[in-house]
Amino acid sequence: MPSAIIVGSGIAGLFAAISCADAGWNVQIVTKSDPSDSSTNFAQGGIAGILDKTDGAGIESHIADTLKSGDGHCDEAVVRGIVEEAGDRIRDLLNIGVKFDEEEGGGFDLAKEGGHSSHRILHSKDATGAEIERALMQAIENNSNISLLPNHLVVDLILEDNETEIHDIVGIWCLDLDAEEMHTMAADAIILATGGAGQLYSHTTNPLVATADGAAMAIRAGAAVKDMAFIQFHPTALAAPSLTKAFLITEALRGHGAVLLDIETHQKWKAGSSTIAGGDIEDPSSLSFTLKHSPLGSLATRDIVARAIDSELKMSGRDFVYLATEHLAHDDLHKSFPMIAEYLKTIGLELGVDPLPVSPAAHYFVGGLEVDHVGRVRQKGIHHYMRRLFAIGEVACTGMHGANRLASNSLLEAVVYAHRAAKYVIENPPTEGEEVNAIDLPRWRADKLSTLREHGHLRHDREAIQATMTHDVGIVKRDYRLQRASRRLALLADEVDRIWQRCKPTRDLVELRNLILIAKEVCYASIAMKVNIGLHWNDDLI
Repeated sequence: MPSAIIVGSGIAGLFAAISCADAGWNVQIVTKSDPSDSSTNFAQGGIAGILDKTDGAGIESHIADTLKSGDGHCDEAVVRGIVEEAGDRIRDLLNIGVKFDEEEGGGFDLAKEGGHSSHRILHSKDATGAEIERALMQAIENNSNISLLPNHLVVDLILEDNETEIHDIVGIWCLDLDAEEMHTMAADAIILATGGAGQLYSHTTNPLVATADGAAMAIRAGAAVKDMAFIQFHPTALAAPSLTKAFLITEALRGHGAVLLDIETHQKWKAGSSTIAGGDIEDPSSLSFTLKHSPLGSLATRDIVARAIDSELKMSGRDFVYLATEHLAHDDLHKSFPMIAEYLKTIGLELGVDPLPVSPAAHYFVGGLEVDHVGRVRQKGIHHYMRRLFAIGEVACTGMHGANRLASNSLLEAVVYAHRAAKYVIENPPTEGEEVNAIDLPRWRADKLSTLREHGHLRHDREAIQATMTHDVGIVKRDYRLQRASRRLALLADEVDRIWQRCKPTRDLVELRNLILIAKEVCYASIAMKVNIGLHWNDDLI
């Protein structure tokens, strides 16, 4: 029986695992934490797509919105292929058991988000990712060809020791975090679905597991990367002073009518526009500072809205702006966004009554490993793809998102590429003599490595990386700050490498090693960009 290793347990990894297992492959899903810690599980908004493949106008409109959001940097053929495939893949999710919200009269309740010209986003209230994760995990638990290895951290890819130009990935070194033992695992196909790199920044909507592990290990194995300067910041992460972790306020809330206001304007609006007690409050959309940046105001694309808020905060010296929902129907808000409403209660805020303090937070890694139309990872320096290695989901750069991802396109891209990668793997099984056996692979180098006794300095180094990236390689960049970041990151990388060479791996050390590598890649890519486009904005290029 051929075998596949899936690294990661979000929508991309789980969907690919089910597809491979249904075709008779032996599949191991390796994840460094619990599957519920994936970015998919945190996704609130939904999945964009046109179910009716005969709806040519709807498909063309989705393609046009995606290209516009990508600021001319998308691969149009990739966009067209994914959007046209959306209906089939969404039906796959429905068949697996995912339940999207429906209207009372029948049909799906479709939402609208920033950058979309129509309602085309399927969702499950404001917890779509959790619903998708639930259905996929249930299917995996019922599939005897799939085994799940939680609390296992993949440290590096194993290359076959041969003299050919094309790198052949034959296995992984994996750290059992419970037993503190390193394992050597072999597979006929390795699919990276490890998510993004939100932990590069001090303020992020991503879970703690988002440390760019897949991208870093592939780079060390010789993989090519693309568009690393494009880091998407979600404009509306809750910024209450009591919070230690960013909580995302879905874009769908703005699609529902919520409006971004600076604090002074909000105060004037509330003081002057209330009608008779208990009556409605006038629509404040025409008062939003975002209109200075786009005629779409609060519903402009994420890059524009994030920069608008960043500019407003720098001018005011405040830590947040307000997302106003007081003018919207209270009961309807709580019915449509129950998870957000419930969470707000825990910190003393009420949806539809209180203004919500928000600020941008690192959210999505648009760049990543360069892949072809089926997820094969390109090898750096040559026009060939690494054998047996695939990347899908946020870790991959397909060309779909261009310079700025359109809201709710990520889950769509993930499931489409998971299907394509699995299909390619299934249709190209190893021939006789090509199978990989773990017995033939090298063991992890453990000789003369000491046990890391003090982890405090690793935490400080991680915080230093986050501070450097946040202040110098963030929403708005400057040349001198990028150069300063480059120097600081080089020093940190040297210190981390010194520790790595002498100490046995721990989760903290492995993640730090991965973060510093990706931080350098993002910084170098930002320095190399000589034009403002999408998510990359350098004030010195104006």
